[in-house]
Amino acid sequence: MMRRILILLISSFLILPCGADILTLNDLTAGKYSARGISGVTPLLDGESYSQLSRDGKQIVCHSFRTGAETGVLFDVNNVKNRVKLDRIDGYQMSPDEKNILVRTQTKGIYRHSRTAEYYIYNVKNRTLAHLSEGGPQEQPLWSRDGTMVAFVRDGNLFLVKLLFNNSESQITKDGEYGKVINGKPDWVNEEEFSFARAFDFNADNTMIAWIRYDETEVPLFSFPWYKGMNPEKKEYAQYPGSFDYKYPVAGARNSTVTVHSFDIKSRAIRQMQLPIPTDGYIPRIFFTDDPEKMLVLTLNRHQNQLDIYLANPRSTECRVIVREQAECYVPEDALKEFKVVAGGFVLMSERSGYKHLYLYDLNGTLRRQLTDGNFEVSSCYGYDPKTGNTFYASNQESPLRKSVYRSDAKGKVTRLSTSATGTNSAIFSTGFRYYMNTWSDINTPSVTTLCEASGKTIKTLEDNAELRQKLAGVRLGERKFFTFTTADGIQLNGFMVLPADFNPSKKYPVVMYQYSGPGSQSVLDSWNAGNMGGCMYEQYLAQEGFISVCVDGRGTGGRGRDFEQCTYLKLGQLESRDQVEAAVWLGQQTYVDKDRIAIWGWSYGGFNTLMSMSEGRPVFAAGVAVAAPTSWRYYDSIYTERFMRTPNENGPGYDVCPISRADKLSGKLLLIHGLADDNVHFRNAAEYAEALVQADKDFRELSYTNRNHSIYGGNTRNHLFRQITQHFKAML
Repeated sequence: MMRRILILLISSFLILPCGADILTLNDLTAGKYSARGISGVTPLLDGESYSQLSRDGKQIVCHSFRTGAETGVLFDVNNVKNRVKLDRIDGYQMSPDEKNILVRTQTKGIYRHSRTAEYYIYNVKNRTLAHLSEGGPQEQPLWSRDGTMVAFVRDGNLFLVKLLFNNSESQITKDGEYGKVINGKPDWVNEEEFSFARAFDFNADNTMIAWIRYDETEVPLFSFPWYKGMNPEKKEYAQYPGSFDYKYPVAGARNSTVTVHSFDIKSRAIRQMQLPIPTDGYIPRIFFTDDPEKMLVLTLNRHQNQLDIYLANPRSTECRVIVREQAECYVPEDALKEFKVVAGGFVLMSERSGYKHLYLYDLNGTLRRQLTDGNFEVSSCYGYDPKTGNTFYASNQESPLRKSVYRSDAKGKVTRLSTSATGTNSAIFSTGFRYYMNTWSDINTPSVTTLCEASGKTIKTLEDNAELRQKLAGVRLGERKFFTFTTADGIQLNGFMVLPADFNPSKKYPVVMYQYSGPGSQSVLDSWNAGNMGGCMYEQYLAQEGFISVCVDGRGTGGRGRDFEQCTYLKLGQLESRDQVEAAVWLGQQTYVDKDRIAIWGWSYGGFNTLMSMSEGRPVFAAGVAVAAPTSWRYYDSIYTERFMRTPNENGPGYDVCPISRADKLSGKLLLIHGLADDNVHFRNAAEYAEALVQADKDFRELSYTNRNHSIYGGNTRNHLFRQITQHFKAML
């Protein structure tokens, strides 16, 4: 045994070039090979500049879009006139007239998008700071359009601060109560699944505020335990554990009842909009238009296959449907995330053609023009310029694996603005669309951020990650390459693999397959963000340890049109797991793969599909790791689950096909991992699945992380977690 270990050590040393760095999990999880980006960019009114928070959080600096040069400092913690002293700030929000800035400090996260913080109003001209409110931390503050007022949420109620009246504060609502009523911000499930945290808006002439009210009184309560733990330590639970209690509707359970209300700032009158939606319907967005008497209210039915856009009058409370978007299966969340209010109308993303495209409407609900068209997917709408008729967007027109930035003019002529090599591009446009900041990467190249003219001409490179590229040059990395194959069902699937640096096609290698597989997701992309930790760096670590890493996007994933994505409707996990098994079968037929040593793993939906794939019926996986995995959709939240499955009462057979019901078919050595404080996929999923495996007499290993949420991080946690995953593969393959 000792002789074999010595031989392995000698051979490992011999394959590394002199002076080459060895990847370690500690370095990877500590971010040693993380790419740098340009974040927190706010385009300014002049159309020539943008602001950005310095990396140390001490300054808000102005830069030129034309040259990238620093042109001034808007805020400096060391250059404030009055006695308020801040060491640093966490973020900021410019007033619409840019005369004042809301600076954010002492930020504490709540859920995925929400947070509390202490905000200060900074007067740019006078260099003075004043508390936004001294009544406790604030949530989701928003400037009025003239910059004279700020509204925010605290403890489920809306508040208003008037700068012209010496920052006088008044309370708009008084019925907010934890676990019962929330005004102006969504409850847990609406925040998580509709991806927003602010649910109120000011009208165009600053005379009214409108908000969504959530009554979650009848929503079932869920609790999970808090322990003392470490890093961070919760000392209050040193003697006895505590609990976190919040409202969480599982599939088929009662949701919050939602209504829309308006507040007349002068008269202080509160009115409820006459929205004729079912009591179990959703209101995922509201927007005021450039007409102060017109508000857009977006609603969804519980099945989420009908999106109604209402034009509401905040004073008369009258509402009428001006656009109705209906889908056979469901309206994708991108229709909400990419919705844009423009002068005299709005831009709606729709899949009505079979692909996600942009459509321009006026405020009467009349379709003015289809802005994009073709057998490809628009992924982002950057804006529509009513002066020129130009639309700026990102799409995968070249390939489902790649993304570029485009401009479509008033006549429909399309110009590709991204001039970089093929890969993945995204943009931030200046006010007025004269310039933009482009971020590009591919699977082999860390992100490069450049400033560009609207024509696409590159002006200056702001960040090319030269330091990271130099680090990577000192590591012997394996080849990353894309491939396609056709399953037994005749479906062509895309994938990528990472090979060991000393890859020998005449040898047979163990394979570790990683996937996510959730509806509309994409893991196989020509992007530095592909794989784990950026640049497939965990896959490179596995390659260093002698594994081939593979990722395949099966049916239900995004980028290939509505029909490919929605074919999993009402049967989540059935086609996705079949496709991963098919991928393993195809890999096993390759001369360089040991078909008896193939593993699969994933996180969240990827964990669910790992379990489904390992119990699909064909024993192709020797091992697997499922992290934070849903094990029955009956345990997951209403909005996400019902979007794809409807309710358990309507689709019992679909819900019945799950890892728990397939426990007796599990094949391969399983490691099950979950955080005990996961507010998203509850530990309940792991507990119930473990019991099912015990009763099915199936061997498995289980690992839990104290006080960790769905992301399972903090202190040494990530390093420990990935070491357990790696050791499992090494021991079982």
